[in-house]
Formats: sequence, C-alpha cells, structure tokens
Amino acid sequence: MSGRDRVLGRVRRALADVTPDERPYEEAVGRDYLREHGRRTTGQTVELLAENLADYRAIVHRSDAEEMPLLVMRLLAEHGSREVLVPPGLPPEWMSAADPVRIHDRAVSTPQRLDQVDSVVTGCAVAIAETGTIVLDGSPDQGRRRISLIPDHHICVVRVPDQVVSSVPQALERLDPARPLTWISGPSATSDIELDRVEGVHGPRTLEVILLS
Repeated sequence: MSGRDRVLGRVRRALADVTPDERPYEEAVGRDYLREHGRRTTGQTVELLAENLADYRAIVHRSDAEEMPLLVMRLLAEHGSREVLVPPGLPPEWMSAADPVRIHDRAVSTPQRLDQVDSVVTGCAVAIAETGTIVLDGSPDQGRRRISLIPDHHICVVRVPDQVVSSVPQALERLDPARPLTWISGPSATSDIELDRVEGVHGPRTLEVILLS
C-alpha cells in the first residue's frame, strides 16, 4: 500500500459517520468575507503592490518591453552573475542583451549544481497587491519550484496590470490548486528567538521584481 492509499484510507474512515443529509463543506463554510479591502483603481492597485513589495525588502523596478532586455542585463551585471538559470518558456527577448551563461532548467540538475548558479529569471502567475505577494505555479516561464528557491538572486517579472490583483481571494480564483504553488513575500528571511534577521536561509537572499508594462 502506498502512502497515498494510507492517507486516503484515513480520510474515508474519518468521514464514515457523516450522514448524507449533512451540509457539504462548500455550503457549511461561510464565504461572505470581503473580497478586497477598499476600492482602488488599476493604477492604485499596482502602486500598492510596489509599496508592499518594497516593504518586504524586495527591490522594485519598472520597465516597458523596449527597455526590458537592458534592465535585465544591468541587474545581472550589478549582481556579478556569471551564470543565470532560465526556465524553458521564458520570453527570449527578456534575455536578449544579457551576457551571463544561460543554464536551462533540467530535471537532472542536482541541488548542488543549481546552488552554483548566481541568478534566476522567471515570470509569475499572479501578484497580490494587498499582501505584496508573488505566486509562481510552475508554468513554462517560471520553471520547477526549486529553481526559484536555490539560487541566491531571483529576478521575477510581473506583467502589469494583467497579472496584478488586489487580494488573496481574487488570486485564488486565478490559480489551479493542482499546480505546485510557491508564494513569495519578499526575499527569504527568518529570525531567531532574539529576533536577529537572517536572509537567504530557505530561498534567495535578493529578490528583484520588475513591473513590466
């Protein structure tokens, strides 16, 4: 018996005493909470996202399609990146001016090899303004979950306003729960009992977000 079968068996046993006339979960749990806090224009929502990203110590840049290749090149150069990890579906024009050696996202790459890569450039699935959160779902322009967690420097591109929503409920409506979702609120950070902040423990030490219009 697999682990999956054991877990499903426990769930069935736990639900064995549920009678057919009980309300289903979808009805039993109230869904009347606020979908967003306040009314904002599209521009105000994007500004709120930028503000909350910066509050989480992400570095926020703004660009249009024409400036994008030069901006990516500059960010990689400033970080001193010699190798950059590239998902298979990343738009090639984003990297057209970049100098570092491109390392492609492959299943055979070991964590040790990925740890040697200086930077990773990805897109995203959605960005949440109220929480300053970016969500990756493993789509071709984002690659496997691990490539955004191992390299020390992550450049994440958010298409605005199409990929920006106000709230978590609005984001959940866009996301597929069956996909591997990674929720990112600023660079990786943790604190010990004395509240000494340490960055880069379980993800990139530096997160740069490009708001691409």
